[in-house]
Amino acid sequence: MNDTRDIPEETHHGAPAHTDRTADAPHPVQAPHPADAPPPISVLLDAAAQAALPVLRAVRDDQLGRPTPCSEYDVRALLNHLFQVVVAFQTLAAKKDVDFSRTPDRLGEYGAQWPDRFADETVRLVEAWAAPGAEDGLTGGMQLPARTVGAMVLLDLTVHAWDVARAIGRPYAPAAGCVTELRALAARMAPTARTMNVFADPVPLPPGASDLDVLLAETGRDPHWTAG
Repeated sequence: MNDTRDIPEETHHGAPAHTDRTADAPHPVQAPHPADAPPPISVLLDAAAQAALPVLRAVRDDQLGRPTPCSEYDVRALLNHLFQVVVAFQTLAAKKDVDFSRTPDRLGEYGAQWPDRFADETVRLVEAWAAPGAEDGLTGGMQLPARTVGAMVLLDLTVHAWDVARAIGRPYAPAAGCVTELRALAARMAPTARTMNVFADPVPLPPGASDLDVLLAETGRDPHWTAG
């Protein structure tokens, strides 16, 4: 998978701290929602970030050149891409335009502090999508439903954390609730994503595959990929 930032939907229906968030740190205030409604995207993004950050913090400098399941990215390039996505989708939450024409080298800019800076940006991302009205209406250059756009960054944060984990040989488990949301998103967007070369062809799986493996396979990833 390249990334999902420019994929059209099949239909339109439907104060930073340089630490990971702890149990004592405040979370963005979430508006109440019905018990049978899906969780707010901001809640899922917060959970996904907390699942991803231990993997990203485990990356060593000598692992930055390793290949990843995204064949066009090594670990360093994938981390810079993920940085770009997490920052840009804060702007999309506010219904503002984003320039994706270049990917800044934030690992080079921040040096050894890049994991802390990335953690800060995930806090800002959650806050942006928790803001009143963030999930309402349309946003982005293609004017997609805002919740779909929020789910796109959730997909990148979840699946790219898996990519990095596989590349460096670390365990990774997605946050509870995220895979259900993302399987629905991937199934809805996959046909268009494949025509745009964002998703590769789906990978066959044996019966009884896990929900995460099904999601990965839908994006064209081999759930058993290794760096070799």
